[in-house]
Amino acid sequence: MTADVQLEVGDKAPDFTLPSADGTPVSLKDFRGRRVIVYFYPAAMTPGCTTQACDFRDNLSELDGAGVTVLGISPDPVAKLAKFRDQEGLTFPLLSDVDKNTLLAYGAYGEKKLYGKTVVGVRRSTFVVGADGVLEAAQYNVKATGHVAKLRKDLGV
Repeated sequence: MTADVQLEVGDKAPDFTLPSADGTPVSLKDFRGRRVIVYFYPAAMTPGCTTQACDFRDNLSELDGAGVTVLGISPDPVAKLAKFRDQEGLTFPLLSDVDKNTLLAYGAYGEKKLYGKTVVGVRRSTFVVGADGVLEAAQYNVKATGHVAKLRKDLGV
């Protein structure tokens, strides 16, 4: 089960409804009229994913002030996301995609290089969905460190 999809700027963002860390369903369509950063990460409570999530957390007020919502998605179960949220003080929705349908729809799951080996897993990816539901950015294989600063620069935030 891997993604052959590679989304591009101008594509319509695939809609999704996923449970958040507290079990409440969150749908992309609920944010129409706002820009949304949808980022996919491999696993809660791992060093790179923690760095990235805390970076989003630390920049959330500026992003929110500029009308940008942040949604983090991983294949982790809801209970693990709740623990991650509480442990790191994360204040944006973390969504659980255990069946990987949303990951696949965005091309964020498939073959990747890890320490020189080809493995199948989550490709750290970030998308900026415009207020109209169309992709303004589609970035694959992003780095956990420095990524949010680059996004802010790209978004003019």
